[in-house]
Amino acid sequence: MSKIKFHPLEPLRFPLINRFYKSYYPAGKAKRDEIIWIGENTSGIICCVRFKQFESYQLLTGMLVHPELRSCGIAKQLITATNEQLIHTPCFCFAFNHLEKLYQDSGFTVIADNELPEPLASRIQRYRLSGKELIAMRYQH
Repeated sequence: MSKIKFHPLEPLRFPLINRFYKSYYPAGKAKRDEIIWIGENTSGIICCVRFKQFESYQLLTGMLVHPELRSCGIAKQLITATNEQLIHTPCFCFAFNHLEKLYQDSGFTVIADNELPEPLASRIQRYRLSGKELIAMRYQH
């Protein structure tokens, strides 16, 4: 596998990220007001993650690694590459149960729902009611 370059998505390349989501994670859809980081190699975009901005915190969301490259450590490399984004503003995420260790190994800790800002506490409850098994986490640097 060729070397991966991690960086924020250039605005002109925004349509490419939604094409990437549509191919491998149709429920994911980037929005222009999000900060998006990507990893790419000579074959193109192979991973991405979005940061939804709120007034005094952010939500890491929509992390996606190309299916053929999963379990190779790319997700952890992507999170590590976004360190300047993570430490800039308090960061939360909703991890699927099976990804808890990945996020813990990347600096996130499990928190109780009542430790989330109210808009996120309501959001995680809605997601769980729709059948998603999620864990609330916060980045600790």
